[in-house]
Amino acid sequence: MIQVQDHEPQIPTGRKLAQNMQQTDGVGASGDRQAHALARLKHAITCYGFRDPLDHRRLSIFILRMTTETTQLAAKIRLLLMDVDGVLTDGKLLNVPDAAGNMVETKGFDSQDGIGLQWMSWKGIATVLISGRQSPATAERAKQCKFRYVYQGHIEKIPILEEIMADVGLTKEQVAYIGDDLTDVVVMHRVGLAIATANARPEVKAQAHYVTTAPGGSGAVREVVELILKAQGYWEEILKKYEA
Repeated sequence: MIQVQDHEPQIPTGRKLAQNMQQTDGVGASGDRQAHALARLKHAITCYGFRDPLDHRRLSIFILRMTTETTQLAAKIRLLLMDVDGVLTDGKLLNVPDAAGNMVETKGFDSQDGIGLQWMSWKGIATVLISGRQSPATAERAKQCKFRYVYQGHIEKIPILEEIMADVGLTKEQVAYIGDDLTDVVVMHRVGLAIATANARPEVKAQAHYVTTAPGGSGAVREVVELILKAQGYWEEILKKYEA
C-alpha cells in the first residue's frame, strides 16, 4: 500500500533544484531527451518525498512551482549572454587546412539556434557572445545571428559583463547567461537568470536556475530563446508569422 505524506514537502526551486537533478545526468545520454528530462524530474521528486509518481496533485504543484519561478525570471530578461564552446557548439574544435595549407580552427553550429537568436533581435533583446578563444567561425556566426556584442580571447568575463551592463543600462535581474563549464560560474552568480546546458559540468548545473534538456550545439540556445519569448508573451506572434 502506498503511503502519502500528510504534509506538503518542501519543494526546491532554482539552484537547489538543479543541484539535486544533476545526480541523474548520465541517464538518457544516448540522445533520448524526453527520457533524460523525465529521469531528472523523477529523481527530484523522490528526493523530496513523492513516494508515487502517480500522485498527480502533488506532482502538479511541484512542476508548477518550478515553471512559475523560471518564467518569472525569464520575463524580465533584456540581455542574453552566452559562452561559445559547449553552448553554441558541442565543444568540439575542428582543425582544417586553408588554401595555403595552414591549419584553421572551425566549429559547427545549430541552425535552429540561429533562427531563434534572430527572433531575439526582432524583439529588442540583445545577445552577447563571450569566448576565451579566437575563431573566425565564431565571428561569422555572430554576424549571421545578429549578436550585438562579441568578445573573443577573453578569459576574465566579469569586466566584460560589467562593461556591457553599464553600456545598456540594465540591472542584473534583466540579464541571463548560458554556460557549461567552471569558468562560467562567476558570471552565473551575477545575473538574474543563470542557465546551464544539458552537457554542462555537474558543478555548473548546481549553480543554475534552469538546466536545458538539449545539449550545447544541439538546440540548447533555441530552448532558452523560446523560454524567454514565451515568458514575455511573444511566442504566439512568432508562431503566427510562420503560420504554425
